[in-house]
Amino acid sequence: MFKADELLTPDASCLCGSAPCLLCGCCPSSNNSTITRLVFSFFLLMGTFVSVIMILPGMETQLRKIPGFCKGGTSIPGIENQVDCNVIVGYKSVYRMCFAMTCFFFLFCVIMIRVRSSKDPRAAIQNGFWFFKFLILVGITVGAFFIPDGTFHDVWFYFGLVGSFIFIIIQLILLIDFAHSWNKAWVENAENGNKCWFAGLLSFTVLHYALAIAAVVLFYIYYTMPDNCTEHKVFISLNLIFCVIVSIVSVLPKIQATQPYSGLLQASIISLYTMYVTWSAMTNNPNRKCNPSLLSLVSNVNTTQPSGGSPTGQVQWWDAQGIVGLIIFLFCTLYASIRSSSNTQVNKLMQTEEGGGSGGEGVVGEDGIRRAVDNEEESVTYNYSFFHFHLCLASLYIMMTLTNWYKPETNTQVMQSTMPAVWVKMSSSWLGLGLYLWTLIAPLIFPDRDFS
Repeated sequence: MFKADELLTPDASCLCGSAPCLLCGCCPSSNNSTITRLVFSFFLLMGTFVSVIMILPGMETQLRKIPGFCKGGTSIPGIENQVDCNVIVGYKSVYRMCFAMTCFFFLFCVIMIRVRSSKDPRAAIQNGFWFFKFLILVGITVGAFFIPDGTFHDVWFYFGLVGSFIFIIIQLILLIDFAHSWNKAWVENAENGNKCWFAGLLSFTVLHYALAIAAVVLFYIYYTMPDNCTEHKVFISLNLIFCVIVSIVSVLPKIQATQPYSGLLQASIISLYTMYVTWSAMTNNPNRKCNPSLLSLVSNVNTTQPSGGSPTGQVQWWDAQGIVGLIIFLFCTLYASIRSSSNTQVNKLMQTEEGGGSGGEGVVGEDGIRRAVDNEEESVTYNYSFFHFHLCLASLYIMMTLTNWYKPETNTQVMQSTMPAVWVKMSSSWLGLGLYLWTLIAPLIFPDRDFS
C-alpha cells in the first residue's frame, strides 16, 4: 500500500499542500507572508492581463474569423456557432472578469476573518492549495460570463465607483508609506557620511514639484475655457491650494520636531499624485469642450460633439490617464505585497505589523524542497481579511480604469462619461490629502500617543 503523500510529486505538493513553496526557488530567503501576498497579487495581475486582452481594439473582429466560434461569424457546415462574442470582448468582458475577481477575493476576505496566527487551520488555506484556488477563480469567471445583461452593468458600475473611491485612498496611503520609507532610508544614508544622498533627495523633490506645477499650467490651458468649465477651474485651484498647504505644514519646525523624517519629498509625491487624480477626474467630464482627448491635443483635432449632441458610440479605451493609472496600480499592488514598514500610523491604517526585512533562510524539508520561513507562528504579520478586501477593491478599480470610468448604456450599446465618476475621483483626492495632513499634525494634537 502506498501512502497518499508518497504519490504526490514535489510540484504537486507545492500546488496542493499548505506550504507556499511555489516561489521559494526564486526567493530562497523569503517569509511565508510575503510569498502568499505575492501569489495572490499574481492572481490579480493575471486577471488584469486577461481583461486587457479582452478589451483590445479589433479583438471581436479577430474572434469572428475563427470558424465555428462566434455567433454571426465564420461558420463550419454542420456546426452551430455558440459563443456570443459581444460578451466575451469589450467592456462586458471586463465587467465580468473583474466581477469574478471581486467575488474570489471577497470570499477569502470573509473566510479569513480573525485569523491570528499560522496555527489557525484557515491559515493553511491562505498559504497553500494554490491549484484549487486557481480552479475556484476559473470557475467563478466562467460562471460570470453567463450572467444576463439586464441591469448587471448598471448596478456593477456603481459598485465600481464606490470600491474605486476607497482604493484610491488606499493607493495614496501606500504612496505616503513609500515616500516615508524612501525619505528615511536616504536621510540615514546621508547622515552616515555620504552627502550625495541629500542631493538625490533634493533632485527628486524638485522633479516632482516641477511636474506637478507643469501639470497645473497645462490643466488651465487645455481643460478650462474663459466662459466655461467652471468645475475644472475650481478643482484645479482647490487642489493647488491644498498641495501648497500640506507642503508648508510638512516642513514646519513643530512638525519636524515630532517627525524628523517628514519633509518635502513626501509632500511632492502626494502633490504629483493629486494632480494625476485631478487630471483623471477631468477626463471623465461629459462636456467635451472641457475634456479634449490627448490625441486631439497632440494632433490639434476638434473632438467636440456635433450640434445634435448625440453620442457616436466610439470609445477611446486606451488614453494616457488610463495607462498612468495602470502603472500606479501595478506599483501599489506589488508594494503592498512586499512592504515592510516602520511607519506606525500607516501600519495601523493598513492592518499590518512593523516588519523587519525579507526574512531568514528558507527551510529545506524532508522532501528536499526549499520552503519559505513560517514567520507567523506567534501572530500574523498582516491582516489576512483586510489584504483580500484590498485586492477586492483593486479588482473594482481596475475594472473602472480599463473602461475609462465610462457608464455602460445597455440600450444604446455605448459607453458614456458621467459626472459621478468625476466627483468620486475629486472627493477621493481631497480625502487623501486630508489623511496625509492628519499624519503630520496628529502627533501634535495627541502628544501622549505613539505615532513614531
